Amino acid sequence: MGLMDKLRGEFVDIIEWLEDSRTLLAWRFPRYQNEIKQGAQLIVREGQLAIFVYQGQLADTFGPGTYTLNTQNLPIMSTIQGWKYGFNSPFRSEVYFVNTRPVTDLRWGTPNPITIRDPDFGMVQVRANGLCVVRVADPVIFLRQIIGTDSNVDVEEVTELLRREISQAFSDMIMQTGLGAIDLQGRQTELSGQLTEMVRPRVDDEFGLFIQSITMNVSLPDEITQAMTRGVAKGVEEAGWMNQLNDMDKYQRAKQSDAMTSAASNPAGSGMGEMMGAGMGMAMAQQMMNQQSQQSQQSQQTPPPLLQDSQTFHVEIQGSAAGPYHLGQLRGMVDNGQLTTHTLVWSAGMAGWMPANQVPALRMLFASPPPIPGQPVAE
Repeated sequence: MGLMDKLRGEFVDIIEWLEDSRTLLAWRFPRYQNEIKQGAQLIVREGQLAIFVYQGQLADTFGPGTYTLNTQNLPIMSTIQGWKYGFNSPFRSEVYFVNTRPVTDLRWGTPNPITIRDPDFGMVQVRANGLCVVRVADPVIFLRQIIGTDSNVDVEEVTELLRREISQAFSDMIMQTGLGAIDLQGRQTELSGQLTEMVRPRVDDEFGLFIQSITMNVSLPDEITQAMTRGVAKGVEEAGWMNQLNDMDKYQRAKQSDAMTSAASNPAGSGMGEMMGAGMGMAMAQQMMNQQSQQSQQSQQTPPPLLQDSQTFHVEIQGSAAGPYHLGQLRGMVDNGQLTTHTLVWSAGMAGWMPANQVPALRMLFASPPPIPGQPVAE
């Protein structure tokens, strides 16, 4: 081995990024005067990407793998530096490593409340917050727009940018949908997907970032939340009360059991008050139950409305349609035998012609009175 070969072997460098941090998005390899020797080893790990920059110009890019640097795998650098026959002397270049793994804990929130028009509560101010999962999708654009001349880029440097874009997109989204406060809370999962789609084009092409997902949680003013809670509680209470009325025996037994338990645990006499309270409650419930039962019986005893003379029917007579006839005329036709139970009739609203005795409104015309009490039945 010659002297030059020995010296070259001693000057072989290893260029790599050993930092295992999910908060650091980019890092510049620290080289003394940025000198890289012939045969230097470049190691790019999974979730990384290496970019060579020479005098401000983006050169060659390397994905995960191990490389021995030469003119074959540095075509852009060779063109920029004019290496026609390869390079044997050190050259200057900056090497940036970019973290391409997703950042999963980026938090966002609206800096100020957003006013919406709610159909139930009027003008309402809402806020939103959540998590964003983002990764570097285009390292070249990211290097140009975000890194610049910095030696490293932490996730905090893009957090404020993303928060601003997400908050503006959220404001645009709720204005476009026109949803009220309750709907915003009830459709948060659906709206999270819609918000993600709105933010992606705003940061992808401009900053080289890709938004994998955005979750959101809509916050309403305390007075509206309390009003919604009272409304739900009232609905549950009314539903439970009606269920108890439908099973009065079960309700009474439960109240008696509660009162007796309370009396046993309060021997000083407070249990008597519980019993009295239970009795009053059962009395009121019994009274409401009786009223409900009476109303039900009255509704069952109320006869159906009489057929109005304004309704008319057409009658089939000897194969032809005759009429229309009012109820009084139809009574006369029953008496003279023109209208029987098997005569076909039709009226507006009926699907087709039907025998008269199958039409509920005409059955009374064929009804026979019951025998007079005490009179013999004719055989």
